[in-house]
Amino acid sequence: MILMGEKVIKIEGIHPPDIFGLQEEKLRLLKQIFPKLKIVSRGEELILIGDDDELAFFEQKFQSMLNHFERFGKLTEEHILEIMAHDDKTAVEATEEEKSGELLLYGKNGMAIRARSPNQRRMVSSCKKHDMLFAIGPAGTGKTYTAVALAVRALKNKEVKRIILARPAVEAGENLGFLPGDLKDKLDPYLRPLYDALRDMIPPARLATYLEDGTIEIAPLAFMRGRTLDHAFAILDEAQNATESQLKMFLTRMGKSARFIVTGDVTQIDLPRHQVSGLLRSVKILNHIKGIDFVFLNEKDVIRHELVSRIIDAYEGQEKPRRNPAGDDDGNES
Repeated sequence: MILMGEKVIKIEGIHPPDIFGLQEEKLRLLKQIFPKLKIVSRGEELILIGDDDELAFFEQKFQSMLNHFERFGKLTEEHILEIMAHDDKTAVEATEEEKSGELLLYGKNGMAIRARSPNQRRMVSSCKKHDMLFAIGPAGTGKTYTAVALAVRALKNKEVKRIILARPAVEAGENLGFLPGDLKDKLDPYLRPLYDALRDMIPPARLATYLEDGTIEIAPLAFMRGRTLDHAFAILDEAQNATESQLKMFLTRMGKSARFIVTGDVTQIDLPRHQVSGLLRSVKILNHIKGIDFVFLNEKDVIRHELVSRIIDAYEGQEKPRRNPAGDDDGNES
């Protein structure tokens, strides 16, 4: 006797055409592979009717398809056929490649996101060994992008439950008060680089879900006060514009099973001259604490246009280090 049943599979946080195809061509392929099942797609739900054993087998393979898309950011008809034949063999191979330390994850449209310079690879290696990491270097060295990639990978691997991305809302030659809109509108331009990095790494529908339910939070540094960040991967970007008290406040938000990365460029401090950069002070105060590591990036890590490296060299050759009130030379830390 054949036992018939019904199964509803929800596809949450994924745009259905990414799985079924723009014209449901991949859904038609699944129907050909499973002719004994009635398969109906309704928005983010997949309704299945058929033999219980066949339903169980389909659910196993379909989960492998979702895992593939989660890891690689795309799912083609060829991928589906390979998963049916080899039980997600490609995902196993990717795991082996990730062990090399260069491949961090697959982002939008299957783009491989890798650590592309020696110090970026040092960030990856250090993050495995330390719960708190400082990545300090000039613009274009990929410190923020690498930090966000490490956070997204940890979330995908279920090593953390959420990602917190923070930046000081410090004006760089512009006045926030003159920008149009409410507080969110005024602050969003300062947080834009974090959004851009996330869009490279997470499918749009999934990213929208994460932002809506708080799995990923992007906020000004001031919004961190009074919180405890458990099971979170927290990144403080542009930390050179945090005062010593602000940076201390952020670092002491660390809760259970949390990881922290602090990034900054000590050559681009936008604080008023009478205020000391907390990032500069942290190098001296925290460099001896077990569990905290510092990685210093330089012009050799620049992954933007080759002119960026030349521009950095030119400015470093012309500008004398600016003295800050603490008596530190801003230009000597990186």
